[in-house]
Amino acid sequence: MIDFDDFLKVDIRAGRILSAEPFPEARKPAYILQVDFGPEIGVRKSSAQITHLYQPADLIGRLVVGVVNFPPKQIGPIRSECLVTGFHDADGHVVLCAPVGDVPLGARLL
Repeated sequence: MIDFDDFLKVDIRAGRILSAEPFPEARKPAYILQVDFGPEIGVRKSSAQITHLYQPADLIGRLVVGVVNFPPKQIGPIRSECLVTGFHDADGHVVLCAPVGDVPLGARLL
């Protein structure tokens, strides 16, 4: 088990997807996302294996929940700067985690 202070170390924020493009160099089908986490955090890039349930055009403007304080991770030719969160459905496809209502960009999950 972890205590609450450990949980607070993970910086989880609301962001809005600005762009979503195919990532043909990825080993598994993925998109390259640009996510705006507001003025404090800024825009971060992420690789997301969400191609089965989402089309790039449908992702633009969508709110998501992302971890913004993991170290950047090199994924092929891109450097992923945040982790966009989701859940696996019954078929193993990722369903994005998102706020139900409108929240300010950069709002922290508590």
